[in-house]
Parts: sequence; C-alpha cells; structure tokens
Amino acid sequence: MAFGRNLAFFLAASGVALFAITFLPSFDSLWSSWRKGRQVAEMVVLNATIYTSDASLPFAEAMAVRDGRILRVGDYSTIQDLIGDSTYKLNFNGNVVLPGFIDSHVHLIIGGLQLMRVDLGGIRNKEDFVAKVTEAVKEKTPGQWVLGGGWNIDLWGGHYPEASWLDNIAPQNPVWLSRMDRHMGVANSLALKISGITRDTPDPAGGSILKNSDGEPNGLLVDSAMELVLNTIPEESLEERREALFVASRHGLTRGVTTVVDMGRFFTGASVENSWLDLSEVYQWADSLGKMMIRVCLFFPLPTWSRLAELIRDKGHRLSKWIHVGGVKYFADGSLGSNSALLHEAYEDNPINYGIQIVDFNWLSNATLHSDMSGLQVAIHAIGDKANDMVLDMYSSVVSTNGIRDRRFRIEHAQHLLPSTAPRFGQERVIPSVQPDHMLDDAAAAEKKLGIKRAHQGSYMFQSLLDGGARLAFGSDWPVTDINPLRAIKTAIHRRPPGFDHAWIPTERVSLDDALKGHTISAAYACFLDEELGSLSPGKFADFVVLPANSWTEFAENPSNFVSATFVNGKQAYP
Repeated sequence: MAFGRNLAFFLAASGVALFAITFLPSFDSLWSSWRKGRQVAEMVVLNATIYTSDASLPFAEAMAVRDGRILRVGDYSTIQDLIGDSTYKLNFNGNVVLPGFIDSHVHLIIGGLQLMRVDLGGIRNKEDFVAKVTEAVKEKTPGQWVLGGGWNIDLWGGHYPEASWLDNIAPQNPVWLSRMDRHMGVANSLALKISGITRDTPDPAGGSILKNSDGEPNGLLVDSAMELVLNTIPEESLEERREALFVASRHGLTRGVTTVVDMGRFFTGASVENSWLDLSEVYQWADSLGKMMIRVCLFFPLPTWSRLAELIRDKGHRLSKWIHVGGVKYFADGSLGSNSALLHEAYEDNPINYGIQIVDFNWLSNATLHSDMSGLQVAIHAIGDKANDMVLDMYSSVVSTNGIRDRRFRIEHAQHLLPSTAPRFGQERVIPSVQPDHMLDDAAAAEKKLGIKRAHQGSYMFQSLLDGGARLAFGSDWPVTDINPLRAIKTAIHRRPPGFDHAWIPTERVSLDDALKGHTISAAYACFLDEELGSLSPGKFADFVVLPANSWTEFAENPSNFVSATFVNGKQAYP
C-alpha cells in the first residue's frame, strides 16, 4: 500500500476532516519523487576497519560507492540512507581496508618487459646467473638478442659479471643484461662487436667503458656508455609493449597498486621518443579500447618539455580517468651500486672516484627554468649527496627567478644526503620521492662504498626528512626492485635488510601512519592527484585494497605481506 494511502487511512480513522485528505495525492507524488531523486549507492562496504588516510576522519567502518567514486564514509548509520534494493553489500567482517596504493616511481612497460625476459633479480651466485642465461639462449635462434636484467652483485658478494661469463654460452647471440638500477649493464663479446666497442673506444661524457687488465672492454658499461649497445638493439615491437602494459598492470594489482607514476622507458642512453610513443601507441590505445587496469601519471624526458607544455595547453593534465599527464624528468647522477652516484667525498673503496655528473648543469638549469615557466612539474634523479645539493641549489635558483607558486619540485631517490641537507627539502618544499626497498639491497653496499660513518649519517633519511617538514612519496623504481608497497611499508618501519639482526640506522625508522601515507595521500600530493586519489574520502575514486588482517591492532603489530583483494573504481580488479 502506497505511502499516501496509508496516511489517508490513518487520518480517516482518526476523524480528521476530509479537506486534509484532499492533499494526499501530493504526498504520494512527493514520496515517489524523493525515492527517485535520492542517491542510491551501487555498492557499500560494511563492517570493515577502514584506514582512510584522511586526517578529518582517520578511521571508518562503512563506505558507499556510486559511479566509481566514494559517496560517503563513516559508520553504518552514516551511509544507511544510501542503501537501496539494488545496492551490492560487501561485508568484510572487520578486515582492514586501505586506499589503493600509489607507486610514486616505476618504469611500467619496462617492468612488464622484464617479466617477459631473463629475470636475474634475486640471483645469488655466478652459477645461477649463467644457468638462467643459458636457458634463455636455448629459446633463441642464432642472431637473436638475449635481453634481461635485475642482477645485483651485492647479493653474491663477488666480482661484477663480464663478457667472459657469457661468451661460451651465447657465441651466436648478442647478450645485454642490465644491472637492477639500469645504470650499468653487461654485454657479451658479440654484442660489443656489433656495437663497435673496442679497446680504442673512448668513454662518452657521463659514462664509462670498463676494461680488463689487458685494456680490452670487459663487457661492463656504465650510464651513458650503455647507449653504445642500446642503440644497436632492435626496438621492442608494438605488440610486445602493449602486452607488457597488461602484464605489468596485472602484476601491480596483485600487490594492491591502483595508480603508478610512470617515469617511462627513459634512462641514460635511451631515446627521449620512447615515452611519447608509449603514450600514443600503448596507453591511449588501451584506454580507447577500455583495457586500462590501473591509473597512470606519466612523466616525460626533460629535453621534450616544450612538447609536453603544448600537450597540456591543448588537452589539460587529465586525458581520461586513467591517464594523467604529470611533468618532466631528468638525471643528475648515476647510482651507488654502479659507483656513479655523485659524492662530495670520494668513494671509500675507490679513493679516486667521486661518481659521475651525468648532465651539464647549465643545460639542466636552463631547461628546468623554462619548464617551470611553462607550469610543468620537474623531477630530477639524484642519489649522491653532491648531486642532491646541486639539484636543491638549482631548484632554489629557479624559485628566485620565477617566483613562489605551488610547483611541487621532486627529487627522485634522495638516497644519500649530508646531514645538513635533509631539512632543506621541507624548507624549500621539495618532495623526496624515495624507494624504501632500495635499502634492502643498498645497506651493506653503502657501508662499503661510503664508509660506516658517512653511510649512517646520511643514508635513507626518512624520519629526518619528515622532521624537516617534507612529504615523503614512496615508490619502488620497479623493475629495479619489485613493485610491492606492503613490503616497502614494512621496510620503512623496521629498516632491517637481509642479513641484519637489527635495524639499520634505527633513528630513521618511520611510523606505520607515515609509511602508509607515503604510498597513499602523500604519493597523490606528490603528483598533483590528491584531489582525486590517495584517501578514501567523499568524491574521490573508489580505489582500495582489502587485507587479511581482521583488526587494526593485528595489522599494526604485524603488517600484512599480501593483499586479499584490489578494487578500482569500486569494482574488484584482483583476484
């Protein structure tokens, strides 16, 4: 029986004058209109332990979603009026729910390609290294390149791999295997020959060709020297790159990653065109077919800044709900593991080496100045203490010239700093985009290469950066390390690398809350997406992960190692 007829019967039974009942049809109309006009959630999350990453309401029990966005967050009574007959109800029975993780620094398509190639990550001795490559060679025909990477000699504590390791197992196949940080790689003799590298080939600016005691190239190339080989490797096919996007996206979803900041297929020695080709041929292609699985914020090579500025003027930053155009990126130095991070003092284990300044800083400053004038966000790779100081000085000069605005300059990695440098990030509003899991591979190497005192005073200064007012953005640099936010969060909290029975530099441990923010709201802030992502707040995209922990106490005492489910746009994307 309709609301109006119910009310009419009640009024008549109560002896109310009939003139009052003459208005009853309008009650039916009002009730019907209200039911049709009110918002009804498509899906609600109930009985959950929701960490929102929103300071105005840190925790909640329920959440309502419609059209891929969050309608309301709170307790059951808060969202009860949004539940309709067709609303899908998810009862999580206390399970912890977090905002979808944002990885602040990946190379997404490279990561996907790596999963499709020879993966040397985690290899702990020469024998396993050689065996892995041998298996890959068996699948190739003579002349085909064998590609892969991810190796890290710090895991086996031995010599760097050389061409001699590869020549007997791949005499008819050129081989190129990059180190985990992609600032060094090893080629076999056939690859060196194809690339024209001989004992007389000079070191290029910003790189080096390592040689044996006889003066012959030993197969190891550092930073810009890698270009000599990379330029001879056939380009990945379009089909390979598209498949790599799907492989990488599925992998990210298994780890709870719903958004990535993609620095592209651009690194020292690589073409600046790769990132632009991937935008049009891979990302926009997938988007046009409705095949995107995670959101991407794309950064482009700094030399192409004017091209990016024009794109943003024409199209804006948001190309779709999946693709956001970020800013520009370049390199100041190399990496510690490759002995090319730029330092104020020489390497402890190589007293004549101070690292490599990859770029001419006059050019870098000028390009940054003009990019900033065009309103672009700028991100510069800096690992060594001198490189970080030089980039901070450059940023300060740009601000002095162009004036104060919300520009959110970034330094990618910020791994090794002088103690006096950490406060500058907060004071100068520069975002340290850091990778906690790099510490797992770097800790022992840093003590060897920097000396214990210097390493402990300035390595991975997460808490010092926070104390200085900086906002940490967490990432993986995948495929340098695996894309795994839950592991990175635990690393930042505990700082216990493999083989250590104690925290490495315990004063730099961060709280669980700060670590979670590093992969959620602070990561969103670091790429100007904090109005759309990063917290479970009304109006934002309904991207979230469900963990196996049944209470916040359980999660806080022992953060989960895996996600149970990943939701994007309010829809389950994994498993």
